[in-house]
Amino acid sequence: MSRIGIRCHGLHRLNLRTGIQLKIMRRIGASPRERGSLPDGTRPDIFELSDGNFAVIDTEATAALDKQLPPHAARADYERIVIISRETLLRAKRDIPEQ
Repeated sequence: MSRIGIRCHGLHRLNLRTGIQLKIMRRIGASPRERGSLPDGTRPDIFELSDGNFAVIDTEATAALDKQLPPHAARADYERIVIISRETLLRAKRDIPEQ
């Protein structure tokens, strides 16, 4: 569990920065199973949240990539660098709203 949110009643989360309770509204793109995941379905995923932001499940890579961030990029203590597969993001593109 990241320090950004606290699990509250299933899909609800409390955003520690804003104090707003969040809910996962919908999956963005194809499900892991549709992308050929193993039967347990534990593969990358993208979700739209009730506040309009997006949540990503994938490989945490902060330790490996943090020192490689370019000078104009920064990461707060509560943020993590996450690698998302190209296929996951490209298949989600059609579901991401323009605005």
